[in-house]
Amino acid sequence: MEARYATRKQQLLAECQVAPAIFDQVLPRLTTFMAPFVATFCRQALDQQAYTSICGLLSDVERKNIASIAYRFGQDRLPLQRFIGWAPWEDVPFRQELTRQVAEHLGHADGVLVFDPSGFPKSGTASVGVARQWCGRLGKVDNCQVAVSLGYVSGAGHTLVDMRLYLPKAWTTDQARLDKAGVPTAHRGYRSRHQLALDMLQASGRRLPPGWIAGDDERGRPYGFRRRLHGLGERSRLAVPGHTLIRDLETAPSASSGRGRRLTPSWQRVEAWSAALEEGAWKRLDVRDGSTGPLVVDVVTRRVVARTPRRQQGDEELLGIVAK
Repeated sequence: MEARYATRKQQLLAECQVAPAIFDQVLPRLTTFMAPFVATFCRQALDQQAYTSICGLLSDVERKNIASIAYRFGQDRLPLQRFIGWAPWEDVPFRQELTRQVAEHLGHADGVLVFDPSGFPKSGTASVGVARQWCGRLGKVDNCQVAVSLGYVSGAGHTLVDMRLYLPKAWTTDQARLDKAGVPTAHRGYRSRHQLALDMLQASGRRLPPGWIAGDDERGRPYGFRRRLHGLGERSRLAVPGHTLIRDLETAPSASSGRGRRLTPSWQRVEAWSAALEEGAWKRLDVRDGSTGPLVVDVVTRRVVARTPRRQQGDEELLGIVAK
């Protein structure tokens, strides 16, 4: 990591620090905030345990585990452990209530649904879904959990709406490990990260007024995922890796000798194709004002087709390249 980015990272982390005094100011409002969420519980004891759990996560307790939270509020740890571990309550009504509030307060026709994976470093092997896999937080393959999140962004603000934990195939084929970790039977089947994104789109995204769906190059890498969104009638703007093979439909093929089959443009990697574009193909845009002046980028858009996993030509898509 370059020094200037490392410095900026530390500045951002410093801005995220919440003083314990702020927690004390939040507590009087917390009960009102939680009321519509805990209304789905069938017992008052669960309401109190949910309140204690949330207070503990927001408190100045150094280790946010059940024992520490129970001790912080002078309670027995067993009822709280029962609530977190095996009490019969469903999280789906929570997600639905959150989605309803987001739609009410932040929903707008220009809203954007954003899919993004998040890695959580772990040192053990017992946490559900933990494995050696790519961890974006560490910037390398390491022992971690990975979850796919759904965010919502509009002119009124931004927030997380939903999140699904990814289970690697090594987990879904190990019944003993699933039993020990207490993974519900309904969630033991393998679901790729893209399938998890589609699940959240169906469960939560359709309840929000999106204008576009956005995601990083892991979301946009599979042609099938882009095609599926198009088939659902969704408008998407997904990044694609630089090695994606495309054909430019707006570039005429090389002149034919008049014999044999008609020539078609050859497959090109996106990075090589964009590097070979003429200077006149780019258009300069003033995006917004930045801290050091206007943010200006050069962009180019072309109608292209991408190569499918079966080495065939996919459907027409619009490719946009941004160069700062």
